[in-house]
Amino acid sequence: MKTIEKILYHLKSEGPVTAKVLAEKFELTTMGIRQHLQGLEEDGLVDFTDVKVKVGRPTRHWQLTEKGHRRFADRHHDLAVHMLESVEDLFGKAGLDQVIAKREQQTYLHYQQALSSCENLDDKLARLAQLRAQDGYMAELITTENGYTLVENHCPICRAAQHCPTLCQSELTVFQRLLGDDVSIERQEHIISGQRRCTYRITLSN
Repeated sequence: MKTIEKILYHLKSEGPVTAKVLAEKFELTTMGIRQHLQGLEEDGLVDFTDVKVKVGRPTRHWQLTEKGHRRFADRHHDLAVHMLESVEDLFGKAGLDQVIAKREQQTYLHYQQALSSCENLDDKLARLAQLRAQDGYMAELITTENGYTLVENHCPICRAAQHCPTLCQSELTVFQRLLGDDVSIERQEHIISGQRRCTYRITLSN
């Protein structure tokens, strides 16, 4: 993978970061990283925000632009949107709801089978994060003081979900069905709401 691809991937998965951090990450000089970032800025893939600090000059944090995020979009997203539009045109909202329900059930059964050998919540969540990563969501699981956070740094169905928001609710429903009623799942960040990733706070219900 080329250095610029590594930089873009890091910004996608980790969010805003300084040139110094990238230089340490990829074992390059800060000047070399800045040259890559300037080239990416000229291409419209990244921009920066200067963050004030207590002492000294502001710290420059680099992040992906909307164009940069689109670079990670699934190449089939336009086809998916067109198919959803066609279903709705031909069969109305009721027909579209049936298609989404069918997808939800298929996803649930696939994940349920994959989680069938898991003995506890830790194992289930680790396996779920692995499945989501395999499905293109750049997913990772973080253990917190009060439970867990499932992070999805990319959404391969983002364009389709923007057209049909019930797709997002459908995925949340799948998670809830898999983990059971004694587990609480709350979406805290949402890509189609303008945030850079989707996150789910997962805790045991009281």
